[in-house]
Amino acid sequence: MAMEMKGKSMGEYLKRMWMLYVMLLIPMVFFLVFRYIPMTNIVIAFKDYNIFRGVWSSPWAQSNGETNIFKWFISAFTSRDFGNALRNTLVLNVLDLLVGFPAPVILAILLNELPYQKYKKFTQTVVYLPHFLSWIIISGIAVQLFAPQGGVVNMMLGKLGIGPVNLLMENNLWIGTYIGLGVWKEMGWGTIIYLAAITGINPELYEAAEVDGAGRWRKIWNVTLPSIRGTIIVLLIMSLGRMLGSEFDRPYTMANPTVMQVADVLGTYVYRVGIRSGQFSLTTAVGLAQSVVNVILLVAANSLSKKFGERGIW
Repeated sequence: MAMEMKGKSMGEYLKRMWMLYVMLLIPMVFFLVFRYIPMTNIVIAFKDYNIFRGVWSSPWAQSNGETNIFKWFISAFTSRDFGNALRNTLVLNVLDLLVGFPAPVILAILLNELPYQKYKKFTQTVVYLPHFLSWIIISGIAVQLFAPQGGVVNMMLGKLGIGPVNLLMENNLWIGTYIGLGVWKEMGWGTIIYLAAITGINPELYEAAEVDGAGRWRKIWNVTLPSIRGTIIVLLIMSLGRMLGSEFDRPYTMANPTVMQVADVLGTYVYRVGIRSGQFSLTTAVGLAQSVVNVILLVAANSLSKKFGERGIW
């Protein structure tokens, strides 16, 4: 009897909500066709792929006349250029995390403390507008601003008796410029998320802190930061999941031959060695290895956050 009632209630529920499930089919079909079915082509990493024979007709990777499906992984991991690109990817992503991750949190707190709402909205709009600029545009602006001869920055430094400073031609200075431009571009966009989290904080918590004699900085430390800790943890986990990933447009447009020792990351390595040279199996092997490591880091970070009492992302 209970099973019959349960089946009846489920039937009534589906009868009332069938339109929602039909609408849900649209994104499911999209992900199936454009995300999951193409994933079958990762077998290219284990084959001597021939663009004319196709994925499934290409033979399995051969090494010294014998089948060796890990041929392209070994080729990539033993390459000196791959080691250099991997090191640069880790260095730039770690610096991005250390410098870029706290920046929107700090900016959101500062904007929240501004008493003038018009100025607050104006500042918020100004700082998140760079997010909508492509790296092509930003790199072009950087070349004009930081040029040793005629660049605005070096002209100002020259008046102070400093320079010229070649920010885009020296390894360490290029890294600093790369990180700084990344923070400038994305800091305002990340601030929106934290401001939304701060807006959801119960005002009574601040009132109670004032009654206890807490000043502005004490309220930030004891009320604001603990209240948005969950949001910070979730975004940190997602950032760690991209630790071995690398943007292509950012390093590619900002790099030049004099700084390739520090500017060549996995994204540009795959493009240069894999795609431009037609080594599609090598390209797929490197991309697959990146994805596997990123998933491992994501799962590890999520598990670690749960051990410390946070919700994580699943």
